[in-house]
Amino acid sequence: MQREIRSLAESIALLPESERTKILSELTDEEIVQLEYDWKFWARQNQLEPDGKWQYWMLLAGRGFGKTRCGAEWIRDRIESGKAKRVHLVAPTAADARDTMVEGDSGLLAVCPPWNKPVYEPSKRRLTWPNGAVAMLFSAEEPNRLRGPQCDTAWCDEIAAWKYPQETWDMLQFGLRLGDDPRCAITTTPRPIPLVKDILKNPVTAVTKGSTYDNVSNLAPAFVDIIISKYEGTRLGRQELNAEILDDNPDALWQRKDIDDNRVSKIPDLIRVVVGVDPAATSKDGSDDTGIVVAGIDKNKHGYILGDYTCHVSPKQWAHEAISSFNKHNADRVIGETNNGGEMVEHTLRTVDSGIPFKAVHASRGKQTRAEPISSYYEQGRIHHVGSFPALEDQMCDWIPGEGKSPDRVDALVWALTELLPPEKPRASVPRFSAGFGVSGGMRI
Repeated sequence: MQREIRSLAESIALLPESERTKILSELTDEEIVQLEYDWKFWARQNQLEPDGKWQYWMLLAGRGFGKTRCGAEWIRDRIESGKAKRVHLVAPTAADARDTMVEGDSGLLAVCPPWNKPVYEPSKRRLTWPNGAVAMLFSAEEPNRLRGPQCDTAWCDEIAAWKYPQETWDMLQFGLRLGDDPRCAITTTPRPIPLVKDILKNPVTAVTKGSTYDNVSNLAPAFVDIIISKYEGTRLGRQELNAEILDDNPDALWQRKDIDDNRVSKIPDLIRVVVGVDPAATSKDGSDDTGIVVAGIDKNKHGYILGDYTCHVSPKQWAHEAISSFNKHNADRVIGETNNGGEMVEHTLRTVDSGIPFKAVHASRGKQTRAEPISSYYEQGRIHHVGSFPALEDQMCDWIPGEGKSPDRVDALVWALTELLPPEKPRASVPRFSAGFGVSGGMRI
């Protein structure tokens, strides 16, 4: 019956609207329910699995395109057809895997019909379908959890936002070896990271591209009015809405190569750790985020970016986030900019934790002047990102001094690294004196 409905759905989809309406009005209640769950009937052509022989399907699309629905429906189809028995679901974090890939509005629990819905066991990070197929959840923050488990099907969501992209991808590939035709779908908003470029160049990769505009009729009017109108035409909009992979901005202070070439996967022994905070003046819609970046320094005076906890919340909430990151990384001090709030920053932090070590810094120089010494450290290979911080790195490599909105994440990073690696002061020139004179109280004798 289900196969007959699918065949009917494919036929109906090709008919003119008037004929479709007539046929739909004649369907039984059971047929309508089954049709509701027929993805091939509802999907746009660029949301469906490509034809042909491929191992990787890279779906590069903008925000709101429907990438999650595509991935979930692809997994469902593989399982219902018997092609998938062991599935790996990999997201940027464990929360993303649960909240988006499984429990989200377009996740697996939502797209699977009542007669074939999996049993979800959150404590085991596992879904089990009636036919015995099993899907396991993994986080790109813990690549080694993929060491050992095997699968015949994998779905990688937002791969460009993974903290350890290459390590996680490598571990997944070693396990993608079951069955006669192991396949992997990758749904992501693009970023110009090496892994995305490598997968795109792989001859066994099929590529589908799409933009936010493809699905605009299904998006909330507020999203269209606020987000699209705000970012349309900007570099960030070209990446996040049009799904373009952009090269570095030549006018930006940072280049991705300097970040990528010095990226590390492990935190070394550090002699000092600080939390940089760039507080927003307000948490209203459209205002800046509160930048929160954690950095450390080792004995060789190399800096390490340990975490980006930037958020868009109320003062009390960002204070909780800053203190939580302070405790998580066993930091020594919070460094906070006071231009926007004066003593408010320290007061807000101490309301949450009265004993928090705090140092106030005041921006007496422009952002470019403060940031240039830090960008030079990156060029020298002295700053290392422990893992990947997509939003922070996008802002670093896109921000042009004097243009656009205030770079909250960059500001927090600059405050933290300036505290750890203050710009070296030029040596005072030594006056030259003729031979035969010494110095006493400024005079040579």
